[in-house]
Amino acid sequence: MSDKSLRNFLSATLALMVGVFLAGAVGAQDATRTTEGPLGKLHADNRVRCVKCHGEAKKSEPVSMETCLSCHADGDSKALAASTANVKPVNPHESRHYGTEADCGLCHRQHEKSVNFCLDCHPRFDFKVK
Repeated sequence: MSDKSLRNFLSATLALMVGVFLAGAVGAQDATRTTEGPLGKLHADNRVRCVKCHGEAKKSEPVSMETCLSCHADGDSKALAASTANVKPVNPHESRHYGTEADCGLCHRQHEKSVNFCLDCHPRFDFKVK
């Protein structure tokens, strides 16, 4: 093999290795983002990919309530509230402030631990948020 052929072969091999490494790094980063937080793990376990909720946007935007409801409660916030009507001390999906229209992201977090938004003002509303 000539020196020029060897250099071309080594350059092509190096380019291929770098491409494989970068593809693996991007895939690992995507998997990490998908599984951060309890909801991330739950969605990943059910093979829900980022694009299902975030679409093909270059920069991830917050997911709309309508997007969440398209999979949960058949798109109907009232049906979601009805499914949690027996949660005590109060139904977390129906409030005097928001009715059944509180944005899901107030409590439910994909990429970090979810929070009980109501608890900031209402200490007796101490229920677990998934």
